Amino acid sequence: MTSTATPWLTIVGIGEDGWDGLAAPARAAVTGASLLVGGARHLALAPVTEGQERLAWPSPLGDAFPALLARRGQAVTVLASGDPQWFGIGATLGRLVPAAETRAFPAPGAFSLAASRLGWALQEVACLSLHGRPLEAIIPHLWPGARVLLLSWDGTTPAKLATLLKERGFGHSTLTVLEAMGGPRERVRTATADTWPGDDVQDLNTIALACAAEPGARALPRSPGLPDDWFQHDGKITKREVRAVALSHLAPGRGEMLWDVGAGSGSIAIEWLLADPANRAVAVEDRADRMAAVRANAASFGVPGLAFREGKAPGALADLPTPDAVFIGGGLTVEGVLDTCWRALRPGGRLVATAVTLETEAEIIRRHATLGGSLTRLSVERAAPLGGFRGWRPLMPVTLWRVEKPS
Repeated sequence: MTSTATPWLTIVGIGEDGWDGLAAPARAAVTGASLLVGGARHLALAPVTEGQERLAWPSPLGDAFPALLARRGQAVTVLASGDPQWFGIGATLGRLVPAAETRAFPAPGAFSLAASRLGWALQEVACLSLHGRPLEAIIPHLWPGARVLLLSWDGTTPAKLATLLKERGFGHSTLTVLEAMGGPRERVRTATADTWPGDDVQDLNTIALACAAEPGARALPRSPGLPDDWFQHDGKITKREVRAVALSHLAPGRGEMLWDVGAGSGSIAIEWLLADPANRAVAVEDRADRMAAVRANAASFGVPGLAFREGKAPGALADLPTPDAVFIGGGLTVEGVLDTCWRALRPGGRLVATAVTLETEAEIIRRHATLGGSLTRLSVERAAPLGGFRGWRPLMPVTLWRVEKPS
């Protein structure tokens, strides 16, 4: 949309204190709007203005966007919770309306209010939203001593979180549930996950989590190369030593898309997603039993955003989002797989392939001769019982090929 450079859309953050908490410019934007938009709860907090039209957000939210955009050039005000740009409607509207046509009056958000209640330094706290998102997204943030602030989906979220924490060995963690902060219904309750009562909680609540791990609790390290036995697999898994090197060759950035072709257990895609929460990945696997393991692993490691494409490459690669990186862990010798991946890869993107068999290694060497890149051969030995002693047992050598697509 071409900008008119004249603000017509105002976004006003409003808290549980309602009208009393708004500054004069925000109040003027509300009363002066020809159209006032918001959730039913937000609209109820604003006084009725004669002649003003009101629109409550429908479900799905996007159904209201055409009516809103049809008012372009008129005074339109949208009410939102707290800070509209943090897990709020502000970012969504920002994709529809140029910034030059928008002005905003944010209010203190749930994260700021919760941190102020607890005396936490907000810059040292992980802030997540579980509203409309899977609960498992918390798993990568479970570390001894970690502090996390969570926007709940509804009143059942604290009890569900307490159950997950107990299952993961974090039952001693402290949950502080802050309900309806800033208004007359505010309530704050604290208990450990082990003792969380699970009684009535208002839907509008924020959870402050202070993590405490029990002996043996599994916290996910930030480095690549997680233990093989943490994954469900049938032996078709890129071993941790090779996986660590492969991920360093893939070089995950921020917000990048990976194709994991011949995913097996999904270990490469999962660790790609763990590298940065903004990353995206799709696991491509033609065996249903292995895809089931990929799905289970994605939930176990807290990366519910992993996409799945069940089918045989190259056909299964059709219509996937453009990749910034491609990992081929299986099917390299299948006609068309490598060529399809190479064509789809964005300029400057990275492709990494591994080979264990002589046939696959020969194909890698042939492709290296035409496309360039680097070749690495890894030989790994692990100590294992040998009678009453221990000895070295070698894993099969693996050849890795990394190539970057010219810009």
